[in-house]
Amino acid sequence: MGLTHISVGYVPLLDSAVLIAAQEMGFAETEGLALSLTRETSWANIRDRVAIGHFDVAHMLAPMPLSVNLGLAPLDVPMVAPMALGLGGNAVTVSEALWSAMKEHGVPEGVDAAAAGAALKRVIERRTATGQPPLRFGVVHPESGHNYELRYWLAASGIDPVREVEIVIVPPPFLPDALGAGRIDGYCVGEPFNSVAVARGGGRIVTTKSAIWRSSPEKVLGTRAQWAERYPEQLSALIRAVTRAARWCGDPANHDMLAGILAREDRLGIGAPVLTRALSGRLDLGGGETFLVPEFFIPFERAANFPWISHALWFYAQMVRWGQVTHSAENVARVTATYRPDIYRAALAGQGVPVPAANAKVEGALTEPTPLGAMTGTLILGPDGFFDGTQFDPDAIDNYIAAQASGVAA
Repeated sequence: MGLTHISVGYVPLLDSAVLIAAQEMGFAETEGLALSLTRETSWANIRDRVAIGHFDVAHMLAPMPLSVNLGLAPLDVPMVAPMALGLGGNAVTVSEALWSAMKEHGVPEGVDAAAAGAALKRVIERRTATGQPPLRFGVVHPESGHNYELRYWLAASGIDPVREVEIVIVPPPFLPDALGAGRIDGYCVGEPFNSVAVARGGGRIVTTKSAIWRSSPEKVLGTRAQWAERYPEQLSALIRAVTRAARWCGDPANHDMLAGILAREDRLGIGAPVLTRALSGRLDLGGGETFLVPEFFIPFERAANFPWISHALWFYAQMVRWGQVTHSAENVARVTATYRPDIYRAALAGQGVPVPAANAKVEGALTEPTPLGAMTGTLILGPDGFFDGTQFDPDAIDNYIAAQASGVAA
C-alpha cells in the first residue's frame, strides 16, 4: 500500500524543526505518510496558500487561525489548529546603537525582561525630551505572537506601544537585514534570526519570549476546517508523526544531528553552530557573551504540543486590546472552536503520550514545575509566569479585557 501525500508549508525558523524531522527521520513514513515540505518567506503567504489549497497543512503562527476565523484575513476560509508545535523560541533583538543607549541607563547583562524594559523606557523618555523620532520595531505579522508579546512587554514596562514606538511588519528572514540597514531599531522574531543579527555584529538580544511569558505558545499546525473534517485519519497520522518528531527534537542527544539537517540550504540555510546554540538555549546575546536561557525552546515536554484553549483566548484578548477585533460572546465562541484539543486527544489515544485532561488552564499561575494528572500518565507543567506577575484566567476573560482597557493590568 502506497504512502498518503500531504503538502506542508513552513517558514525557515527553528520551530519548523518538528515538521522537518517528521519527514527526515522517518516518523511520517511510519504513519503511512509522505510529507512534501515547501519553504515560504512570509506568514501571509503561508496563510493564503493554506486557504486556497496549495498546502494541506502548515507551520503557522499560533494566532493566525484565530485571525482568519475572526474575519481579519482576505480569504474567508475557516481554519483549525489541532496541535501546537512547541513553546518559546522567540527573542527581542536591538541594534548596537540602541543597546549602547540602554547600557547608559543601567540595563544588566542577561535577558531579564523587567530590567531591559525599564532601561528601554528611560531611553525613550530621553529621546522624547530631545525631540528624536520614535524607535521603530519590527514584527513578522500583525496577528502574531511576536506582535502581542512585544506589545505586552512594552506596555508592562510603562511604554505605550501605540504612541511611543512604531511597529512595522517585516518577514522573518529579512529582519536582520532591516536592522543592519538601519531601517528598524529592534525586532521580535523566532530563532535563528536573532542569532543571525548577533553573528553579523549588528544586533544584541535583550530579552526572550521565555523571559516575558514562560512556557508560552508560539506556532501551531494549521489547516482548513474542511480538510480536517474530510481527512481525519490523515490528520491523526500526521499528529502522531509530528509528536514523535517533537520528542526526538527535544532530546539533547539529537541536537547536533538536527542542527545539521536544519542547516541545509533546502531547509533553513543557516549555519549549524547558530542553530545548536538556539536548540540548547545557550545563546550568544552579543559581544561573545554566552548566556543560558532556561526553557528557551521546548518542542515536546510540558505539554508543548497541546492546543490549549486558554492560549487561544489570551491571543484573542490581545487582539481586542490592540483594536484588531471587538469583544463579543460570538467572537469568544469562534476562538474557542478554533483550537481543537479533541482532535489531538483522539489522534494520540493509546500511544502512551500523556495528554492534559482539561482544555484550558489559568495562564501564569504556576511558579515552578508542577505535576499534573493527565490522560495516560503524569505531565509536568510550568513554570508559566508572566514577567510582571499577572495571570490570565480564561473563565474571567471579560474582567481581563476590561482591566487591560483601563490600564490596570498589562
